[in-house]
Amino acid sequence: MRWLLLYLRSRRAPMALAMAGGCTALMWSLWMIFSDSRDAGPELVVLTVLLLVAALTTTLVSPDGALERTAALSWPLRRAAHLVTALLLVVALLAVTLVTPARFGPASLVARDAAGLLGLTALGATVISPSRSWFVPLGWTLAAILFPRSEGTLGPVLTWQTQAPGSGAAVVTALLLGAGGLVAYTVAGPARRATAEATG
Repeated sequence: MRWLLLYLRSRRAPMALAMAGGCTALMWSLWMIFSDSRDAGPELVVLTVLLLVAALTTTLVSPDGALERTAALSWPLRRAAHLVTALLLVVALLAVTLVTPARFGPASLVARDAAGLLGLTALGATVISPSRSWFVPLGWTLAAILFPRSEGTLGPVLTWQTQAPGSGAAVVTALLLGAGGLVAYTVAGPARRATAEATG
């Protein structure tokens, strides 16, 4: 238990959890106050998922990169558990709203987009750095919201974040991104230059 607490503190998890919870409460409150509908619009749901993923991005690296590359601990297993926990946290935070007057769902949409965006973020953390890993998910998601496409084969793939929960192309795209990010981050960990950023 003591190791887990130290691990969470080194990853700045308490701050990230507070930010994720705060983002959820803020978006929930805004929809409650300014909308007559109980169900949040799909665009708002997608943006909320994106905000939660961005809030958890800071936990993908610790100040001691050398320690993460030592063979003394099973880091790949811990990194995989870290990403899976982040996914469950995003889904759980928004699942709570399903029993409130302002609902962010459906759960299948939240789970799909959380998996895809987290995977994309993990890929960015591995290739670029965790501090910049949310750039691509942000740009891609905003483009998908502003220019939604559902026709053809390529449209649902390029705008998978905003597709209906039953879209097979969107689900496959999200799963591929999620699996790719999980494997890359589990095996390689954060980019080496991320250590200097985390320490500074």
